[in-house]
Amino acid sequence: CVYTENCFVPTSEIIAVEETEFNKKQRNTGKWQKMAKPHAFTVYYVKKARNHRWRCSDVTFWCVDEHLCNQWIQALKELLEMQKSRPKQLLVYINPYGGKRQGKRIYEQKVAPLFSLASISTDVVITEHANHAKDNLLEVNINKYDGVVCVGGDGMFSEVMHGLIGRMQKDSGIDQNNPKAPLVQCNIRIGIIPAGSTDCVCYSTVGIADPVTSALHIIVGDCQPLDVSSVHHNNTFVKYFVSLLGYGFYGDVLKDSEKKRWMGPMRYDYSGVKTFLSHHYYEGTISFQPAKHALGSPRDKDRCRTGCYICKESERQLAEQRKERGLNHEEDEEWKVIKGKFLAINAVNMSCACPRSPEGLSPAAHLADGSADLILVRKCSRFDFLRYLVRHTNHDDQFDFSFVDVYRVKSFQFTSKLSEDNESNITDIGKKRFGQFCRDHPVCCCNIANSTWNCDGETLDSSAIEVRVHCQLMKLFARGIEENCKDEDAYSHSSVEQLL
Repeated sequence: CVYTENCFVPTSEIIAVEETEFNKKQRNTGKWQKMAKPHAFTVYYVKKARNHRWRCSDVTFWCVDEHLCNQWIQALKELLEMQKSRPKQLLVYINPYGGKRQGKRIYEQKVAPLFSLASISTDVVITEHANHAKDNLLEVNINKYDGVVCVGGDGMFSEVMHGLIGRMQKDSGIDQNNPKAPLVQCNIRIGIIPAGSTDCVCYSTVGIADPVTSALHIIVGDCQPLDVSSVHHNNTFVKYFVSLLGYGFYGDVLKDSEKKRWMGPMRYDYSGVKTFLSHHYYEGTISFQPAKHALGSPRDKDRCRTGCYICKESERQLAEQRKERGLNHEEDEEWKVIKGKFLAINAVNMSCACPRSPEGLSPAAHLADGSADLILVRKCSRFDFLRYLVRHTNHDDQFDFSFVDVYRVKSFQFTSKLSEDNESNITDIGKKRFGQFCRDHPVCCCNIANSTWNCDGETLDSSAIEVRVHCQLMKLFARGIEENCKDEDAYSHSSVEQLL
């Protein structure tokens, strides 16, 4: 066999193999003239470009021996069949209203042809209202699928995640309202095709919000475990989150932006400036359990990357701790209490990186280490707070301020005196430890409502909450952010790995 260029790829990154037919015109041009009757096959494979972008490329092999050509095709297809992690049947949910209302077009033009090329069967559901996908996942025969794909933004992913986790707990008889209940891990992977106004989860787990790249990660069967945190209020389940849970600044921005949906994505910029200028801060107390099992700290330089050692080792140590002491002993572990006046209280399970903030809110946060990074921004001047916000857009250490504290935790609690439903009664621990909360205002704080929790882009009605991190509860069709991606030209002409 002869091939057109020096291009070597691993078998795991071959997308498909197909026999190639040549017409008379093709045979009479170039090298094809040298062969009386050429037989050929085309290999479609992943081609890596800059900035973690993947594309589908192809290379054609030909020879005069038809039997030899068929042998190659059969051998390559058998190798692909051995890739057991690859999905064959997918359930796809498309949000036609999210972002710029391009979800359906993006799927049909960019994703569906790739799935078809890879011989992946799909059942497609176009969502018609909020929670359509979530409700459908509670009833559908989930066992017939190798994965669930959501086409939309972070809100669409959250809906699918809630439906899938809820379905797993329902089938296993787990009460989600019990904040201490050990949740059943979801073995069905979720694929994210970014098509929203914000695609933070996709960007933080793949390195780019690009539909074709995400589709190729799904096709090759990548798997990335993901921590999920549960939020409870008064022993009642409220929400799950995987990226941001924010009170104060980010909660106020979301609450204000919800009133201005007619502005589109620009509403976040407008509400951000408005909230920054108001400069409200909140007085309160945070009680948390440090994640002693987790390696590293939020201040180190170890980023979460493909095959992350810190995630694997932290998960192993957490499992050993639970085996030795059991889940019930976790409540007896040390709780730390911090009181103060805060402009923002943020908890993140991942870096929360996005195009505007390439490092995210916590650059060293890990996807699957069983912990969250708790960031406390104390009361400071408006100028200092601006300096802190600007750090999100560059590579400087955003925690290098006297008014910013950051902790790696596995659970925390929060309450407020101003809540309408006596939120200080969250737990017995909360009753003993929590102080009262008040929001400063130059005129009268009694007329000011609480801030709002921003839970992965959705507002929470209750400000008093209990949060617990569930280690590797979900799995994504992703591989984490790869350490080094070669540029397109260098990759296509270098000997990375042998084809076979």
